[in-house]
Amino acid sequence: MTRLYALLAALFIAALAGGTWFLTRPGDSDDKFAQCRSSQIAGGADTIGGPFELVNSKGETVTDKDVITEPSLLYFGYTFCPDVCPLDVSRNAEAIDVLDERGYSVTPVFISIDPDRDTPEVVGDFAYNMHEKMIGLTGSAEQVKAASQAYKTYYKKQDGDEDYYLVDHSTFAYLVLPEDGFVEFFRRDETPEQVADKIGCFIDNM
Repeated sequence: MTRLYALLAALFIAALAGGTWFLTRPGDSDDKFAQCRSSQIAGGADTIGGPFELVNSKGETVTDKDVITEPSLLYFGYTFCPDVCPLDVSRNAEAIDVLDERGYSVTPVFISIDPDRDTPEVVGDFAYNMHEKMIGLTGSAEQVKAASQAYKTYYKKQDGDEDYYLVDHSTFAYLVLPEDGFVEFFRRDETPEQVADKIGCFIDNM
């Protein structure tokens, strides 16, 4: 079952990269966010996201309801990541600041996919250093896997030294609204301004 999930997740990520899971057309007429979408997820946005239970920087168990109390930008990564995660999370943090300047309040969230090394304290320090408003989350291997499956992200620990291994993972950021759930994803080549523009549109149409 685990191997099947990994295969399906890998195919999902490959499809996202190739654009085959997305239709380059506006959303349906009954979609209140239609004008904000540059592409539409096959099967609908409600096929991604959902409840999760993780651990915050204080060691407290929290749910998605506790974390997503306003529009939130989620990213799945790990603190030991040498280059991709710092760049992506920094981009997200910049987008949050751009939005703040425009009068929008959005919470950046960092979810670790490396629970063996990313303790609550470690992930909390990482998140705070990236942005004072960022929420860092980790959890047990089972909790992290469940959250990853909900958002259809992919990650796999590489073979190597017990302390210095790398983790392959998908790099999308997810916009989640308290009442609507997941509504949009952002590729890593989008600028802070582009991300902020799209998020602002979704918030205006909430």
